[in-house]
Amino acid sequence: MTHSPLRIGIIGAGAIGNVHMDTIKKIPEAEIAAVTDAFLPLAQQRAQEHGIATVHESPQHLLEDASIDAVVVCVPNQFHASLAIEALKQGKHVLLEKPMAINLSDARAILDAKLASGKTLMVAHQMRFLGLSRAIKEMIDDGKLGRIYNAKAGWWRKKGIPGWGSWFTRKDMAGGGPLIDIGVHMLDLSLYMMGNPRPVSVFGTTYAEFGPQRKGVGDWGTPNWDGYYDVEDLATALIKMDNGATLTLEVSWAAHAAGLGENPFIHLMGTEGGASYSGSAGTYVTHDEQGVVEQDIVPLEGEEDRVLMFRHFIECVQTGREPISSALTGFTVNRVLDAIYESSRTGSEVKLSWN
Repeated sequence: MTHSPLRIGIIGAGAIGNVHMDTIKKIPEAEIAAVTDAFLPLAQQRAQEHGIATVHESPQHLLEDASIDAVVVCVPNQFHASLAIEALKQGKHVLLEKPMAINLSDARAILDAKLASGKTLMVAHQMRFLGLSRAIKEMIDDGKLGRIYNAKAGWWRKKGIPGWGSWFTRKDMAGGGPLIDIGVHMLDLSLYMMGNPRPVSVFGTTYAEFGPQRKGVGDWGTPNWDGYYDVEDLATALIKMDNGATLTLEVSWAAHAAGLGENPFIHLMGTEGGASYSGSAGTYVTHDEQGVVEQDIVPLEGEEDRVLMFRHFIECVQTGREPISSALTGFTVNRVLDAIYESSRTGSEVKLSWN
């Protein structure tokens, strides 16, 4: 069965929106039908750069455009919920940038709206589609790791605070710092690799040692030195699952992290074998009669991660299948993020009930 190209509207023409536009142009099954941005000249510039026919003066006008099938929401975190919910109400499918929401209550509202709409909502976790991620997931599905009972994941940046003073470093606009910015990727990827167990308890701590002193600023985003910084720059947490498995999560935007690389990493420990992942390098480890056996994990070939992510989104729209990074997985990640922040604030373990 052939389908006409999925007509996509882009809400948010900034850096990540531009990445999505570049990606969609590589996929014949989709076309960028319209774009909008709070700063309209930027939307007009992107339209010219990418050959987009329509620039809408506001997200509401774009969402009311009956010719658009789906939207990509790539705006500051605080606007994710309102735009995703309105898009679903307008009958649009939604690809929603991570994090799914700024907090748990917004995530729950998005999940409820998705269930009521019958439309596809997918959270844009492109790291699931990397060649190395797919290779490790294939090994897990083939039973080569056995039961995964412990994992360690994270992403250390030594000097990478984005856009100091902008929405990135304001809790009311971003929801938090590196935990909700890059930690969300590693938490999502870990839960996915572990088979989507339910987190049941969380103990975490966050620190702000660099940002308040205007130190540790990186290259991403545009600083606003008249703004302010009220989020963490490092977070660490221990998460226990309903099947007894544990996950340690460690992330930073800025840290004196001697001896640690700056690549995202996951170490999965299973009953039959383990898989380690750092940047683009992966290692499988197991035991035989002679002792420890290690071998390189070869990434699966194929298109780049974001192209594969969009192809999966389009397939789910066309078939009604649930995306692998669904609204429910996004909600689960938001539950854990909220629990880490609460645990840091109270100094106590946070229990999560799934009744």
